[in-house]
Amino acid sequence: MTSLVFGFFIFGVFLLITSIRVVQQYEKGLILRVGRYQKTVAPGLVFLVPFMYVLTKVDMRERVINVLPQKVITKDNVSVMVDAVIYFKVVDPMRAEYEVADFAYACTTLAQTNLRNLIGDRSLDETLTARDMINASLRDVLDKATDSWGVKVTRVEVQKIDPPEDITNAMSKQMKAEREKRATILEAEGEKTSKILRAEGDRQSEILKAEGAAQAVVLKADAEARAVEQVSTAAENYFKDNAQILKRLEVLNTTLATNTKVILPTNAPILNLLGLDGQNLDKVFSLPKDSKK
Repeated sequence: MTSLVFGFFIFGVFLLITSIRVVQQYEKGLILRVGRYQKTVAPGLVFLVPFMYVLTKVDMRERVINVLPQKVITKDNVSVMVDAVIYFKVVDPMRAEYEVADFAYACTTLAQTNLRNLIGDRSLDETLTARDMINASLRDVLDKATDSWGVKVTRVEVQKIDPPEDITNAMSKQMKAEREKRATILEAEGEKTSKILRAEGDRQSEILKAEGAAQAVVLKADAEARAVEQVSTAAENYFKDNAQILKRLEVLNTTLATNTKVILPTNAPILNLLGLDGQNLDKVFSLPKDSKK
């Protein structure tokens, strides 16, 4: 009896253990009852009836698929090696689990096929320079194709596009020649610009020198004009009357030297200049007595 109770106890513990499931934070659980989908459960503890319900976990994190390198022929008949990576995320766990058997294989095959189509429509130069366009086109194609599978393709990146070795060497030589050509052009343009700037600087220097000389002449002329004006003003203010008096004295001296008699009015300015008046004229000039009349 005791062994039977113990056996039931052990069986009960086993049933309890097998009925408990844990769904992680990054997962969602699909519950099937006797092989038929019932519902999707969130992360946490899930209790199931043993032998009747089954729990399938689906990883909801973003994942990466590597597309293996493959040979692709471009529009201009150049064979290149191309590979890519695909980033995807499950958005509907039920469809992702039951609508496609092997999503990684299906997505890789689809990516390889579309890579051949996209690169086959372009020349080698266009392929090497249109990497972003190829990525966007391939992502759109994969996103539309995987939508019914409950998977979202977030981005696609073409990792490498490797031409044959001889094409690579030729491209390297071409790039080197282009760089040398650009360097020569830049050097010539720099020398030309330097000469132009030097000539412009010399011209500006000569113009500034000429303008400076002209301003110096103008300033000198203005200074001399002001000096003459000041001298003229001083002469006008201080020497005009004295010059007139000096002139009159010269005339008087000449007159007295050639004439023996001079008749002057008593109020003549010359008398005032000489400090004479009518009272002392007789003292200065020795005139006959009959001439006083």
